[in-house]
Amino acid sequence: MTDSLQTTEAGEAREPETVYLGRQPILDRAGALHAYELLFRDSPDNHARVQDDVQATAHVVARAVGEIGLSAVLGDYRGYVNMNRALLFDDIVHIMPPERFVLELLETITFDAALYRRCAQLREAGFEFALDDVVRLDDAILETLPYVDTVKVDFLGADQAQLPELARVLKQHGKALLAEKIETHEHFVRARDLGFDYFQGYFFARPQVLATRRPSASRIALLRLLSLLADEPAMGTLEAELKRNPEIVVQLLRLANSSAFGLSRHVSSLRDAIAAIGTRQITRWTQLLLYADGRGLPWRSDPLVQLVGTRARFMELAAHVLRPSDEAFADAAFMTGIFSLVHVVVDMPPAEILAQLNLSEEIRAAIGSGRGALGALLGMSQAADRGDLLVIDPGISDAAFARLTPAALARLHVEAATWFAAHRLE
Repeated sequence: MTDSLQTTEAGEAREPETVYLGRQPILDRAGALHAYELLFRDSPDNHARVQDDVQATAHVVARAVGEIGLSAVLGDYRGYVNMNRALLFDDIVHIMPPERFVLELLETITFDAALYRRCAQLREAGFEFALDDVVRLDDAILETLPYVDTVKVDFLGADQAQLPELARVLKQHGKALLAEKIETHEHFVRARDLGFDYFQGYFFARPQVLATRRPSASRIALLRLLSLLADEPAMGTLEAELKRNPEIVVQLLRLANSSAFGLSRHVSSLRDAIAAIGTRQITRWTQLLLYADGRGLPWRSDPLVQLVGTRARFMELAAHVLRPSDEAFADAAFMTGIFSLVHVVVDMPPAEILAQLNLSEEIRAAIGSGRGALGALLGMSQAADRGDLLVIDPGISDAAFARLTPAALARLHVEAATWFAAHRLE
């Protein structure tokens, strides 16, 4: 992929200047625009070079929601996004506003009871599903139909003699039909005559590549600042580092002057801001800036920042319930929540970026494989994000977890959301 963190001749990491996203229109029976399918692109060339399905979809979502913006990418329409099995259980789902996205189930997915439960949860949250690349009916597809809203039929791949029966049965099940790979006017007319509702293919339009310049603020600078803050720097050292990053200074001054800190006077100098906020809070908001950096959205409307901020605070509050006098554990819980989504905004595999951040083994184990007390708290926070019934993992041996009843966890989640709303930057 060309949209990865790159290295200059001097060996310094830098971000690419431009990001790309493909979209292809989906039309209705009258030929009017109905939706777009969003596609991974890593260059101006209109070709997909996908090496990792999860990373590709992460890029599509991050670019659509943040870097380019939903208004520019989708306008008032919905976006269809490819999802494999791992992605359906991944945190990236929670970044997508359900009223703006249709989740496409790839033909390679293995369907089972766990996946059907997950689809049902996401449909209750407001998502719609499309079953992709259908060419024939079989028992597996018929079993899946109750969980999807739209069926995308590969018009070229399907047996032409069987298409009428295929369309008839799908319509009997109440599904919207989308004919993909429509390449000629004759294809369109036949699909329309067979009762298809929506149409997609080269006959209408090839995918369009959208591009935007990356902002000047660098996430590398934020990572460097976080590394410095981990060593409890002296005031002068911290001030000097912040002066190298004016975009960060602006955000921190806004924070210091916000009502959240209840100061009797507005601070006007960087040193005053550092003293007013304190290094602990600077660390936390720098972590959140890592997600907000360059996304061009007010914090109140940025779903990624809302998700990660609320998750981190939820984990911190739950950690205080488990170990009331252990501030280090609470801080580790907050950091686990923050960095559980860092791979979405930094173009690296999760394991690689976690290693570069020099996080403790306990935090890395929690994020990478859900191990330990922090891993259990992360799992609870992810369940809260989904709106699941919060049930403690019976494999957890720590008796203190019995205090985290579903009712207690629901209360903590509300408190976490309230905390984020009170501390957001205007």
